[in-house]
Amino acid sequence: MSASAPDLTGRVVVITGSNSGIGKQAAVGLAQMGAHVVLTSRSRPKGEKALAEVRRRAPQGTAELALLDLASFRSIRAFADGILAGHDRLDVLVNNAGSMLDHRLFTDEGFEMMFGVNHLGHFLLTDLLRARLVATAEAEGEARVVTVSSIAHRVATNGRLLADPNSEVGFAMFDAYARSKLANILFTFELARRLEGTGVTATTLHPGMIRSGFAGDGDTGGTFALLVRLYRPFQTSPWRGAKTTVHLASSPAVEGVTGRYFWRRRAGTPSADARDPEAARSLWELSERLVAEATAPT
Repeated sequence: MSASAPDLTGRVVVITGSNSGIGKQAAVGLAQMGAHVVLTSRSRPKGEKALAEVRRRAPQGTAELALLDLASFRSIRAFADGILAGHDRLDVLVNNAGSMLDHRLFTDEGFEMMFGVNHLGHFLLTDLLRARLVATAEAEGEARVVTVSSIAHRVATNGRLLADPNSEVGFAMFDAYARSKLANILFTFELARRLEGTGVTATTLHPGMIRSGFAGDGDTGGTFALLVRLYRPFQTSPWRGAKTTVHLASSPAVEGVTGRYFWRRRAGTPSADARDPEAARSLWELSERLVAEATAPT
């Protein structure tokens, strides 16, 4: 940990999708500041490999692995139960995991995969951990929720997102992905509004174009997969891409800052659709209804 880095000793950080890419690099960065980091992975072998790397590179902190599949409400609830049982505090929740698919797949509950994983899974997870975040903020002075979005949100519209969240009309990969990233920002802004006065802040970010396994592990094919490979030399490293996530999760400079969108560690302005408070409230209510309907007894 550098002399200028904050001391996170004793703080508990959960990072979804932290077995690779910017999630893993963020785990290293926060553990190097002394935090206890909970890594998540769908795959135990991949997760254990990442856990070993984080422990090796960041002996200043501690780390553990928990299995989490954001495409399954059952898995999300089991993960949240484990966090609540195993930790009496939660200082930072980083909603990092993301999916990009060139074909229409579905979560266990029947939601289009990118909407289900990138937004709805994180919506449910945050709700299940919300009381612990608030309690930590009351006891320790603050807690933070950091959600990774993308500049891709700029090509999405609220009308399309709210009218067709499951991409039932004319599925197109980038359109569905962009709408899920718009949902991340709307979710963050509405979460910040609902948490006002609790000491829990909510911020979101564009990490940049990252050179990682994202959209490159067989999830996409054809022309788009070729473009990903051709563009890779111009992409930034996962370590650089994780810097804004680490900044928002740890820096005293953003203490108390909430309901903001960041890029390169600086506050920016997302699209007009992303700044629409009515759309944010409507998406929240839609998400609550979809979760309730999916979990209601049959």
